[in-house]
Amino acid sequence: MHSVYIEDNLQAYTAEQIDSRIATFPSQRREVAMRFSNGQRRKESALAYQLLCKGLRECFHAEEKPVFCFNEHGKPSLAAHPDIHFNLSHCREAVVCALSDRPIGIDVECIRRASDSLIHYVMNAAEEEEIRSSADPQLAFVRLWTRKEAVCKLRGTGITQAIRDLLTQVPEICIETVENTAKGYVYSVARFADGR
Repeated sequence: MHSVYIEDNLQAYTAEQIDSRIATFPSQRREVAMRFSNGQRRKESALAYQLLCKGLRECFHAEEKPVFCFNEHGKPSLAAHPDIHFNLSHCREAVVCALSDRPIGIDVECIRRASDSLIHYVMNAAEEEEIRSSADPQLAFVRLWTRKEAVCKLRGTGITQAIRDLLTQVPEICIETVENTAKGYVYSVARFADGR
């Protein structure tokens, strides 16, 4: 079982609304959100946390505000519910939260152009060709990138040096990708195929 929550109407929230919501967060999460001096990033952080709270209530009937603990690579988990797995991601166009009773990873990115040097650095030869030959190279890049990022977040390891060939080395992982070209973003969700 897994659920994905999305907020892609970020412009509907004013800075005052966001700050009043942040004021209700536990101190740990309030401090994280308030570290962002950029209003857009603060909004993304706050809305991601709100999606998590909503998902925990709806999927797991957990009413308390979540407090995080972190692994050695910075992947968060829920201090009070180690059996509930979640992952958050945000960009200018959307905020996403994935919840599950099994490990899960999610990444969302705005559809944008990537430089040739970045493509070469993070994609293998077949992926580079896929991007170059695509009718929409920007979309092709972001599709592949979110898939790689979701796998890294699933594993809880962060971006590794083996990023170029990452997708060829994960037969045990299922990846779902959703493209919302109308709103300008793509997200991918990664889960272990064997249900672990």
